[in-house]
Order: sequence, then C-alpha cells, then structure tokens
Amino acid sequence: MAPMGIRLSPLGMAVFCLLGLGVLYHLYSGFLAGRFAFFMLSEPAAAGPETPHGSAAGGAVDLRELLAVSVLAATRGGEEVKRVREGNVLNAKAKGKTREGAEEQLTTGDLLSNRRMFYLLKSAFPAVQINSEERVDTADQETVPWDHSIPEDIKQKIQPKEVPAESVTVWIDPLDATQEYTEDLRQYVTTMVCVAVNGKPVIGVIHKPFSSYTAWAMVDGGSNIKARSSYNEKTPRIIVSRSHAGKVEQVARQTFGNKTVIIPAGGAGYKVLALLDVPEKNQEEADVYIHVTYIKKWDICAGNAVLRALGGHMTTLTGEEISYTGSDGNEGGLIASINMNHKALIEKLPDLEKTSHK
Repeated sequence: MAPMGIRLSPLGMAVFCLLGLGVLYHLYSGFLAGRFAFFMLSEPAAAGPETPHGSAAGGAVDLRELLAVSVLAATRGGEEVKRVREGNVLNAKAKGKTREGAEEQLTTGDLLSNRRMFYLLKSAFPAVQINSEERVDTADQETVPWDHSIPEDIKQKIQPKEVPAESVTVWIDPLDATQEYTEDLRQYVTTMVCVAVNGKPVIGVIHKPFSSYTAWAMVDGGSNIKARSSYNEKTPRIIVSRSHAGKVEQVARQTFGNKTVIIPAGGAGYKVLALLDVPEKNQEEADVYIHVTYIKKWDICAGNAVLRALGGHMTTLTGEEISYTGSDGNEGGLIASINMNHKALIEKLPDLEKTSHK
C-alpha cells in the first residue's frame, strides 16, 4: 500500500508563496519607514553638537563668563604650582637667558600649571586667542571641562557683557616669579590671567597659590580688591625687581630725596598687589611700581587690567599706553601707580627711560 501524505495542488503552492511574500513586504516596508522617519528627525543634528562659547566665526563671548573661567584657571594652575613646590619635585632647568644675561628657569610647576590653565580656557572658549609664557605641547592635549558656574561674588558685581570673539586676546602666566619659586621665596609667586579686548586690558586675575588669595577686577565692571586709603607722592616707596634695585635707587633718590624707600621684590603680580589693599601680613606695600627693562606682556597684563579697573595707571616709562596685541614683549619699561598724579610722576623721573636702555 502506498504511504499516505498530503499533496498540494499547484494553485495551493502559488497561494502559499504569495502569502509569504506579502508578510515579508509588510515587515520590510515598516522597517524602511522607521529608518526614513529616524533620518528625517535626526537631520538637524548632522551639524554636530551645540557650538561652544565663542567657537563660531564672528561669534561673541561673555566677559563675565570669561572672568569666572579665568579665576578658576588661575586657581587650578596655582594648585599645581603649590603641589610641585611642596613635594620638592621642581626639576628646575635653564630655558634660556634674559636680555640682561640672567638665566630663565623652567620647572615642573610652570609646565603643569600651564597645561591646566591653557586647556581649561581653551575648552571653555575655543575661538579665543590665548598667549602663554610656556609652550603648549599639542601631543599632551587634554579636555578640561567647565561646568559654567559663576561664583556668587562675580554674579553680584558683574553684569553679562558680550564682545566679538575675534577682539579678545587672553594672556596667561602659569607661574610668575619662577626664580623666586626655585629659591623657595613663596610670597612672590603668583599665577595670572588677563583678558584684553582690542589690545586694551579689561580683566585681570592675580592668584597667590601659597595663601590661596585671589584678586580680580574688570574694567567698567567691578572687583574684589580696592586701592589703599593713602599714598605718599613726595617720598614714595618704590617697588622694583630684585635685580634692578640699584638702577632705580640712584635716579629715584636724586628726584625724591634720600628718604625714598626702594623695595626689591620678585614677580610682577606681587609688585602690583603691593600698590593695593591686600589683607596679608607678608604682602609689602608700595606707592609706585617701576620696571626699567624689557618685560613680557603676560607678566604685566593682569596687573595692568586690575589697576585700570580701580582707576590706576600702568604705562611705559615715557607715559605711553601698552597694547596687548602683536608681539609678546614691552620694550619701554613701565611705571605703575594708583590715586597719584601719574603724568607728574613720569615728568619727575625723565632719567629712568635712559636707564632702560643700559
């Protein structure tokens, strides 16, 4: 007897195949529709993530936010400076010589502070030009996020103010007074950030890593520091670089008399703070700050901005304003004062400009 089985007619086979094709078509068309909808909904994101502050060509940056990031950068750089010094792992070496022939020191503190400060500022404001004393190693690049928080004291005193990103230049000094740092003269050491708009210094931050004191100011904005109540114009106390004390002393005493006090000190940031009301015992006080030789702009920009915000002045020895664009050096020396007749002060010291070329 032949085995029993089910036999399908040709018509049945055709119907079965058509049903299978219908199911496959239904499933595949639904998949395509879903992919098309996903593509259409996702299309705006093709341009990439939200544009960071000041990253678009012709974009704007908020100076209040830039001040907040500058304070944070100076503080974080200071943490590295302090850690390296207290761990005594400076690894100091000469990186070159000044125009006067003195060796310029470079330490691990300089490099680590520079890395923290530069990449924090660059991550927050990628379109802004940043000039630093130390070279940035692109192979050692890191992303340092900023949470966009603004300290309460800045919120209370500073209003938002936008400027074109291309008009901004940031100058950072990751470790001012490196020579004194290697000698463990910690009181002179600062980290500094300055923001210049069209070459004019408008934001200055000076941070002292070993006491955690930070001074900041914004021109036509506000500050957390103020000038002292009085200054001596007749026999001023003049603060100068430790290596320049002899040059300035002779000219100053010829002008103001033998009672004129010359204060040798390290670091441009420290010297500017000496003109202001700083609540620290180891911060010396002076009436005038004078520098008689070539000096780099990252050394003086922050102090210049702070003085300008408080109504003071920092000029070349001949009274010219210092522009913070172009080259990184200032050829004409400097004289800084606050709550004094700055023009008259310059006129009393004509021989200082001659001294700067010796």
